[in-house]
Amino acid sequence: MTLTRRSAPPLFASLAILWLGAGARAADAPAQYTLDPAKSSLEFSFTQAGAQNKGQFSRYPVSFAFSPDAASGRLEVTIEVGSLDTGDQERDETLRGADMFAVAKYPQARFLATQFAKTATGYEAIGKLTVRGVTHDARVPFTFRTATEAGAIVGYMVGKTSLKRLDYGVGQADWKATDQVGNDVGVSFALRLVPAAH
Repeated sequence: MTLTRRSAPPLFASLAILWLGAGARAADAPAQYTLDPAKSSLEFSFTQAGAQNKGQFSRYPVSFAFSPDAASGRLEVTIEVGSLDTGDQERDETLRGADMFAVAKYPQARFLATQFAKTATGYEAIGKLTVRGVTHDARVPFTFRTATEAGAIVGYMVGKTSLKRLDYGVGQADWKATDQVGNDVGVSFALRLVPAAH
């Protein structure tokens, strides 16, 4: 009498394949994060009358889904432009005004990236930036690391980039000139990201 290995019942085999496939998808799924605003910063720098100045935004919700291999992910940052603060009330009102950010008409700026690339120093988010109703392609370099804090995995995203304000129409009438306010604007961020609620 010859002994032969019995094959798994078709139903059991199908369930096993489905279970293994679902497990693989879960392992590959990017982690989902949202912003911890109390421990994050989004700042900008510019030249005014030959002097370097800085400002910051206080409201900028972030939604981030990311896999460390940069194979998949999504980054969305929505900046409430009216929350800008440069430490000078008169200057802030000018920046919010119709000739600069035109906050009354364009209350939000937005960066949306659905592609990521690894670089020698970290990563790059590849997407589109919309400011004052004008959209351009943008590539934003950043570093990203995770840490376990209070039993939860949190993320830290740090980076900086630059843009030209006139490319987005920030500067109308007399403010198109760059002798008083420079065209180059630096943007830097240090974000603490916590697991998104499901």
